[in-house]
Amino acid sequence: MSDRAGRGGAAIAGVGSALPGDPVDNITLGERLGVAPEWIETFIGTRTRHFSLDLADGRPRWSLEDLCAEAADRALADAGADADDVAFVVLATATPDALMPTTAAMVADRLGIDQVPVYQLQSGCSGAVQAMAFASSLLAAAERGSRPVGLVVGGDVCSKHLDLKQDFRALPPAQLVNYVLFGDGAGALALSRTAGTHRARLVRAEHRIGGLGRAPGQRVEWFGQADRHSDRPAVTEDYKAVERQVPVLAHEMLRTLCDRVAWPATTLAHVLPPQLGGRMTERITRGLRQGLEWEEVSCVAETGNNGNALAFLQLERLLPRLRAGGRAVGIAIESSKWIKAGFAVEATP
Repeated sequence: MSDRAGRGGAAIAGVGSALPGDPVDNITLGERLGVAPEWIETFIGTRTRHFSLDLADGRPRWSLEDLCAEAADRALADAGADADDVAFVVLATATPDALMPTTAAMVADRLGIDQVPVYQLQSGCSGAVQAMAFASSLLAAAERGSRPVGLVVGGDVCSKHLDLKQDFRALPPAQLVNYVLFGDGAGALALSRTAGTHRARLVRAEHRIGGLGRAPGQRVEWFGQADRHSDRPAVTEDYKAVERQVPVLAHEMLRTLCDRVAWPATTLAHVLPPQLGGRMTERITRGLRQGLEWEEVSCVAETGNNGNALAFLQLERLLPRLRAGGRAVGIAIESSKWIKAGFAVEATP
């Protein structure tokens, strides 16, 4: 391997994550919502999740900036790097703390990173992969002698859309499920231009829209001063469409990604499947496996669906398991306008 991280890829120098507070189990959540814990376990399959707000009174305790800064700091520490090594920051989220200033800029300031480009991508869980792809391109184009590390961050505070003052018994299942499916969190990667002694390489990351002519499966509203009292729900999701489309799109991305990097599916050691919820992830994984012996790497049953944090949480679990030369692919499907995304990782020989 050359000293460069590889064409179209980058060395993974460090990884970090941040989850707010203690995990909230189904008994605690069920009591707060007036929902049977058995219903959550049976139909959703998520056992715990983390919330940035206080479940008792609804007050926020952590911001997205808090979580992203903590995850990024841990990724830099894992890489043995500091603020002066960072060439740029790319942050992906669907739930920024504010429209301006960007959460990306606030995180950079908090970490002491200055005089470098800072980017923010707004997307659902595919945004993390979009950020990886963009960061890889920036590193590949960087001049020799420039700062060596690209900082990639992803996170969401989904609980900001949860109104804990309402009567949950009056909610239809399509809205109630959002209270048990999602969680909050953040993750980060420190990517490097050079392979060095790093544990693994991000070989490729790509994403593409796949919903031409198809109605969005999810919509998250932004309310301005003029319509902030609208009676529209902040989040709507077509779960039937998600159940139909996500497994198909996940299979398409797995096949596409293996073709792009010329890896036969039989050579994969691990697959990081889409993390919608415990039960749905189980179904998607069974469909992807097709008799192959790779190991699944998932986190959603313990962390909840925390959007752009998921890929980093999965990578944090993957890297200690990945043996020298081992191959893994991760898949993220965003139901907003049916965006399919994936990334390929190979352990350093």
